[in-house]
Amino acid sequence: MDYPIRKASLDDRAAIKQLIGESARGLSRADYSDAQIEGAIATVFGVDTNLIIDGTYFVAESAGTLIGCGGWSKRKTLFGGDQCATRDASGLDPKTEPAKIRAFFIHPEHARKGIARAILAACESEAQACGFKSLELMSTLPGIKLYRACGYEGEDHIELAVGDGVTIGLVPMRKELS
Repeated sequence: MDYPIRKASLDDRAAIKQLIGESARGLSRADYSDAQIEGAIATVFGVDTNLIIDGTYFVAESAGTLIGCGGWSKRKTLFGGDQCATRDASGLDPKTEPAKIRAFFIHPEHARKGIARAILAACESEAQACGFKSLELMSTLPGIKLYRACGYEGEDHIELAVGDGVTIGLVPMRKELS
């Protein structure tokens, strides 16, 4: 692996924010319009500082630049960065509730090189070690293929408002851990 994966630190927030924008703008064009992408960046896609503080958010680097990020959570919030008003930071019960897979973004120049899979594997392993028996996530349309290939299931599409009359399609997905 030519890209080390490590836990994100609070000092990474600006670089993560930049990576999120580059990823969304570069990898979502086949599924979302410019208005949808910009609306999602403004209202939903963003850094979730709680994940960094909890030590459950990972970044991948190449030549000192962040090229991928993603994490998992012991909190009820399923998606949304610090700017998202509907976040619920209360804790989950690993015996009865699924951990959340959160905020995966890969730089367009590094897409489809196994970075997201490597981060996802680290997240799944940690969540399972913390006693979680299942995982759930809210996939963007571009992410569905990756998550399905990694054993996540889900078909229902939802529409999320991201601005004045603008929505994006998302798919809730779930995976049972063995």
